[in-house]
Amino acid sequence: MSFFMDFLHQKVPRAGREIPAYYRRALVISDTILIAYFVVCSAFFPLFAGQLQRAPLWAIVAAAAGLVAVRKLNLRMNMVCFTVLCAAWVFWNVYALGWSSGTQHFLTLLLVLVFFNVYDKPVYKIIWFVAILVFRIWLFSWSQQHTAVFHLDTSANTIYQTINTVGFFIILAALCIVFSTSIQDTERQLRLRNQTLYKEAGTDPLTGLPNRRSMVEKIEKFRQDSSGEPFCIAIADLDFFKNVNDTYGHNCGDYTLVKLTELFTQHAGGHYSVCRWGGEEFCFFLPNLNIDEAGVIMNDLCFAVERMKLSFEGHDFSITITIGVEENDYSSPLEDLLKGADTKLYMGKKRGRNQVVC
Repeated sequence: MSFFMDFLHQKVPRAGREIPAYYRRALVISDTILIAYFVVCSAFFPLFAGQLQRAPLWAIVAAAAGLVAVRKLNLRMNMVCFTVLCAAWVFWNVYALGWSSGTQHFLTLLLVLVFFNVYDKPVYKIIWFVAILVFRIWLFSWSQQHTAVFHLDTSANTIYQTINTVGFFIILAALCIVFSTSIQDTERQLRLRNQTLYKEAGTDPLTGLPNRRSMVEKIEKFRQDSSGEPFCIAIADLDFFKNVNDTYGHNCGDYTLVKLTELFTQHAGGHYSVCRWGGEEFCFFLPNLNIDEAGVIMNDLCFAVERMKLSFEGHDFSITITIGVEENDYSSPLEDLLKGADTKLYMGKKRGRNQVVC
């Protein structure tokens, strides 16, 4: 019951003037196949029923008009036209040949078209469904009370049943392919978009590095998957970075952060991951390394930063960093480890900067 109520209360997008591409494709394919089907039916009656029937010819004209209407009319009007065409064809066949004609299956196509229309409200879909159901029940009841105009012998009836079955299943298969392809394509685009949004949400826009949230998730995942393995966390801060911004401008500050990012990435060598922690702070995650090994790598990085020459709009300058390193103790929460690295960072600041404190 809750599933049905959710269906009734679902929100639908507002339909624009243009028919959605996937739905136009479905209508065009359906009308095209119907034209071919009606042509076969028009040839059937002279060959097997002994006389030409006008109904298939009118149906060809109506289906061809439907192809034109797809470009001219809105979605609901196209649905009405297609419904009238199918209902009229089914009624004529039951009137002319009786219930055994087998064309009543074409009403199922209407249900497929109705329920895959995402631009129609659920209540309208239910109304369409009830109308089609009532029409089919009434048609069966009517056929039991009236004698068919024509009588086909067994072989002719078998051939006509085959034509109707093949025609119905070809259109049904075509509709399923169109709608399923559309759904799969939409889901694929949605997944790709979600992946892009997730990546953007976890990426610093200036440097392209992961941001704080992304780094915390990575460390926590490592702790969960490799609980017995050592790791270290290092937090680095640029020394006197405010002077760079005040002296050369904030564009120069951004340039400096980008160049440092390039250096960190080149220097990593698979030993660590780095993220922009915030402002001029960076956080390093060094998996499977103890504090002595991490200290060696961070000291080497500290020297590399000191040796790096920077030039912005004719101004040559250099910069240094101070780094605090903390090792996992297998018991403290991640927040305490980060605080430990931060505390050591500020110890290094007080001791004169441009150093690593382990």
